[in-house]
Amino acid sequence: MSSELNQLRLEQVQSALSGYADLVKRQPPSRGWLKLIREALGRTERQQAERLGVSGATLHKSEQSEADDRISLGQLRKLADGLDCELVYALVPRRPLTDVVQERARTIAMEEVASVAHTMGLEDQRPSAERLRKQVERRTEELLRGRWSKLWR
Repeated sequence: MSSELNQLRLEQVQSALSGYADLVKRQPPSRGWLKLIREALGRTERQQAERLGVSGATLHKSEQSEADDRISLGQLRKLADGLDCELVYALVPRRPLTDVVQERARTIAMEEVASVAHTMGLEDQRPSAERLRKQVERRTEELLRGRWSKLWR
């Protein structure tokens, strides 16, 4: 895949995720969303279990599993539907993905240039700091134009 396609895909993903960034700052309720919303609707465990066609014990375990981060997405989706809610699921990067890719390319470039500079230094031919900086920049750009899968080997 070309670097232009990689970049376009990366930008599209970042754009799609931008609306979720504020949600990361919010903490789920300690007792879980299922129980919080059920109780806000004024439904007992038994009433909600009947609506879902499960036992009260099953619903109780499911609500506890959600609060403990042990519930499956499929189960959570089904229970959310029983509360007339949508399950919203996303992975929100801690940093912009473009920064992650560029940082990785720069790290590789620095390692490669440092290795060559070390060898040249042993031969009393070490390049100047400015020349090394330019080589790192050039190599970083080359890596970003290539196959990004090679950045993660």
